[in-house]
Amino acid sequence: MPIPFLLADDRKTPFPAPRTALREPNGLLMAGANLAPERLLAAYHSGIFPWYEAGDPILWWSPDPRCVIWPKKIRIRRSLAKVLRRGDFDVTFDLAFREVIRNCGGPRRGSKGTWITDEMIEAYCRLHELGYAHSLEVWKAHEFVGGLYGIGIGRVFIGESMFSRVSDASKVALVALAQCGDYDLIDCQLETDHLLSMGAESIGRQHYLEALQELGGSSENPAVRMLESAR
Repeated sequence: MPIPFLLADDRKTPFPAPRTALREPNGLLMAGANLAPERLLAAYHSGIFPWYEAGDPILWWSPDPRCVIWPKKIRIRRSLAKVLRRGDFDVTFDLAFREVIRNCGGPRRGSKGTWITDEMIEAYCRLHELGYAHSLEVWKAHEFVGGLYGIGIGRVFIGESMFSRVSDASKVALVALAQCGDYDLIDCQLETDHLLSMGAESIGRQHYLEALQELGGSSENPAVRMLESAR
């Protein structure tokens, strides 16, 4: 089944309903459009996110099921609890957003490329300047060793990527996010063994969208209204 394709300068056409996303590949909904702030925020408020590789059109996804962490249910294993008690790591918030996203986009073991393109870096740095994208930085002996970034929508944090230069650094960032008290739901998007080991679970797309509606305050975002007013 074909999916809608929007031109890069299209600022009027809304996203298709998430329920129309393909089953294979799971969640593929639309291609094209752009990474303007209003387009990105409209996507996140609708349970949609961009994910594509350099040289490809922008691809938009809303997978079913969705991997999430309920902060109160985060699982801290004994070995990680020991690391946290030792106090080897310090965590900061929104101190080095660009550095976090650039490190998340760096080469990974067993991977030839990255989906965090220069275009995405600039788009998310713009969202950070607008107060929607946030980062957590992890430090060890004053050295920058890990972190994560994502989008805050009300009481929902939509995690985009994390990185770690030393063992446990990204886990420390995730625990700090869960325990900061600002969010009732962490959207991890796609399931991984790493996330499952920390208490993540997969829920149906409709369940996720209902939680996003309840916790995200989707009608309050001015950038979403900008896109809607352009239709």
